[in-house]
Amino acid sequence: MSLIKITNIKRDFTLGNEIINVLKGIDLTINKGEYVALMGPSGSGKSTLMNLLGCLDTPTSGQYILNGNDVSQMTDDNLAEIRNKEIGFVFQTFNLLPRTTALDNVALPMIYAGYSKSDRKARATEVLKQVGLGDRMDHEPNQLSGGQRQRVAVARALVNKPSIILADEPTGNLDSKTSVEIMNLFNEIHANGNTVILVTHEEDIAAYAHRIIRLRDGLVETDTINENITVHR
Repeated sequence: MSLIKITNIKRDFTLGNEIINVLKGIDLTINKGEYVALMGPSGSGKSTLMNLLGCLDTPTSGQYILNGNDVSQMTDDNLAEIRNKEIGFVFQTFNLLPRTTALDNVALPMIYAGYSKSDRKARATEVLKQVGLGDRMDHEPNQLSGGQRQRVAVARALVNKPSIILADEPTGNLDSKTSVEIMNLFNEIHANGNTVILVTHEEDIAAYAHRIIRLRDGLVETDTINENITVHR
């Protein structure tokens, strides 16, 4: 069943008197439960496509169906609601609130979704245990290592049970050992049934995904099944 279906998506930006065509007509289908890496050199359009997939931006033309909803022409308020409900974001820079515990950082998206305080605490506790931080729930970000901070960010992404986990260079600020630990965590998340879209420029990180989509000059250059999936134990 298709979770994401984009048809002839174009995105233009105006720079002075010039129109820059960043995405030039992309067709893409991602099914529920897939693990996809989105790759491409600087200027390929992968960041723009990621922003569209994450409902952080809307296309100039074309259609984007996400989990049965046409999000191509939605208002900012509707997009915010879709983001909160359907998409869990993991960023390179963690994006945690500094003077706030891991538990409260993770529970934050549930406030916007309207959950009660007791439900927020219970669910945030559950996902922090899931990512191996059951003993760090009362710690603030500056009391955690980089890998632990990224685990908090992953837990926050999972807390509202989204349709998609969208990870943008999730190991970019981590050393190689910690990167492997975080990618193993994404393997577990995918094995639990989540759809994972990973945006990266690193081949060894993309190797964890089951499908690799490469962009070049605003178009899909290749879309291949990964026969050599990386699994560390």
